[in-house]
Amino acid sequence: MQIKHRGLLVYSKIYKENDLFIKFLSHRDELFSGIVYGGTAKKNKNVYQVGYFLDFEIFYKPNKPLSLKGEISKPYVSNIVNDKYKLNCLLCITALVNLSILEGQKINNIFNIVDTFLIKMFNEKKWFIDFCIFLYQLLKIIGYEINIYDSKKYKYFDLEELNFDSNIRNNSIEFPYKFFEKKTKIEKKTVNQILNIFETVFIKNHLSNLNLQLPNQYHLFKKLIIETIKE
Repeated sequence: MQIKHRGLLVYSKIYKENDLFIKFLSHRDELFSGIVYGGTAKKNKNVYQVGYFLDFEIFYKPNKPLSLKGEISKPYVSNIVNDKYKLNCLLCITALVNLSILEGQKINNIFNIVDTFLIKMFNEKKWFIDFCIFLYQLLKIIGYEINIYDSKKYKYFDLEELNFDSNIRNNSIEFPYKFFEKKTKIEKKTVNQILNIFETVFIKNHLSNLNLQLPNQYHLFKKLIIETIKE
């Protein structure tokens, strides 16, 4: 049996000498994994790259891992390979997605928010605020919403209780609403606040339950961004 999907490659490793084990997020909001036989061959090395969008064919055989075959589709990553910020952001996104959804699980709208952001990032010069918005959209669709627009009566976010509060506490930080509305410039302190909230919620509510940690690709992209922002 054969089924076709459009998807984003989020994980890849050598399975055997000539084969790859890969995971991809399908346009149907599911994570699939399987074997690309001959995936390390010269003609395939530039196809099965993490972060690439591909049109996949899935071949089902009884009592065997899924066999996968893909062709590169739009948007093309080749447009950003010389942009270290966009390329590291792409790897960060794929690593986070890989940890956010389990194989066989269906999370409505996850592919859409990933696809929408990446198309914007590939094509626009100003996209970092949209990246931060994406992080909070991701939290929402996996079940941990942090309302970045409708909680303005609460000035602070409590990192211990993981909720908004009108009073400051020892574990509270002021929530940067104007940043998400694109009404303020990008500052190092604000970016650290936003990422700190995302990390705390993602780790406490999701990763810790699976005994996982934030991926290295996230830390590398964060470091790159923080070092770039002027004081």
